[in-house]
Amino acid sequence: MATHMSKCRTWSRVQRFGIAAYRKYSSGGRYPNISLSEPLPGIPKPVFASGDGLEKYETKITTLENGLKVASQNKFGQFCTVGILVNSGSRHEAKYPSGIAHFIEKLAFSSTAQYGSKDEILLTLEKHGGICDCQTSRDTTMYAVSAEVKGLDTVVSLLSDAVLQPRLLDDEIEMTRMAVRFELEDLNMRPDPEPLLTEMIHAAAYRGNTVGLPRFCPADNVEKIDKEMLHNYLRNYFCPERMVLAGVGIEHEQLVECARKHLLAAKPVWGTTAAASVDLSVAQYTGGIIKMDKDMSDVSLGPTPIPELTHIMIGLESCSFLEDDFIPFAVLNMMMGGGGSFSAGGPGKGMFTRLYLNVLNRHHWMYNATAYHHSYEDSGLLCIHASADPRQVREMVEIITREFIQMAGSAGEMELERAKTQLKSMLMMNLESRPVIFEDVGRQVLSTGKRKLPHELCDLISSVTASDIKRVTTKMLRSKPAVAALGDLTELPSYEHIQAALSSKDGRLPRMYRLFR
Repeated sequence: MATHMSKCRTWSRVQRFGIAAYRKYSSGGRYPNISLSEPLPGIPKPVFASGDGLEKYETKITTLENGLKVASQNKFGQFCTVGILVNSGSRHEAKYPSGIAHFIEKLAFSSTAQYGSKDEILLTLEKHGGICDCQTSRDTTMYAVSAEVKGLDTVVSLLSDAVLQPRLLDDEIEMTRMAVRFELEDLNMRPDPEPLLTEMIHAAAYRGNTVGLPRFCPADNVEKIDKEMLHNYLRNYFCPERMVLAGVGIEHEQLVECARKHLLAAKPVWGTTAAASVDLSVAQYTGGIIKMDKDMSDVSLGPTPIPELTHIMIGLESCSFLEDDFIPFAVLNMMMGGGGSFSAGGPGKGMFTRLYLNVLNRHHWMYNATAYHHSYEDSGLLCIHASADPRQVREMVEIITREFIQMAGSAGEMELERAKTQLKSMLMMNLESRPVIFEDVGRQVLSTGKRKLPHELCDLISSVTASDIKRVTTKMLRSKPAVAALGDLTELPSYEHIQAALSSKDGRLPRMYRLFR
């Protein structure tokens, strides 16, 4: 019986695949052994969906009578992300005590004219499956809500209230002071020094102006900031012509209708008088060095000790995101790449970038080498962060200065194509996320009044050549370096020596001769 069943199964396979196919692919097992790279015999040719690589929905922009811009990008789904972006951040605090933007971020979505407390706001959003958040950067303040599409009217009404009519009660300001103090304490205690180094490198590169002003509230200013000062700042910067209402996942006409209803005639709690003193300063790159001698021998938060490291960040002026050279700088940053000395993974994680191949793979004692690119509407900063044992700081600095000089050499065809492909893939993968699309739409419309779609950016990335990389690097190397140093700085070379290394042909530091070692 069993033999008969086996013969039946064999015959059915012969009928299905044909005798030749069965003889060719069969291994005598239960199923034909067909390679995954070959089509199955006897199966109709599959028809795959094709895409033209373009976004299905364009970004629509409408400017209301009061100057407020409304921008939207439709996207399939029952949830939407809507928010208000304001052209206001720590760079606008030249005439105020630094830290106001930090306070505004912490006070966001507290009690308003319509809602008695933060809990009321959260309960209202909960009915629509919503969450809210506020983030401030050096040049932008962003209030955002993600919720169900059917709750759009409630969401826009809530955003209008949170942005234009916060109560700023005394106990809320006091709680914010406590939150800011805690964040400052955490900033100085955390094992990862990257946020602190970023703050220091900006302060060194743009000393005392615009994006060089403190992103976090200095400890001395925590008690100085009060309701009157906040209202004075908000009166100047939170006006409709400096705002964008952005939405992703909703119909444009519906968003415009909600904006007219809740934002067109809304009166801010600080009054409707015209802005008296808006800071229009252009970023002035100065270069320089900021050092923080700090004991880094015991920064571990758990039982496992972290080795004592000295952290160095060296930066040079790049360009603003409004310039054509922004795309070549983005490709250069991706080509440099880098990361920590331990990383699981392969080429897709950037293991073939220059800072891995030339630095981390060759110098086992270096714990980190990572490139960063910060870009603003009037300037930019390309920098490399490196960390190593305090005794090898001089050698580490020389390795980084040599990498800066070698950027001006000719980029290999393969490494350039790899960097461009990696940048495009990172861009497209990030734009799979609705909140990221929201931020992209809002920021682009706020700064330029329009939005470049992903396929346009991909075309610009594809057009970057090795000569573009060489040109922007040569221009960058003419600027004075900005240096931030944190940890045991006994072996740190002088700023003049770092500057001389970046002006030399090979990037080497001037030799030091000592009589006694």
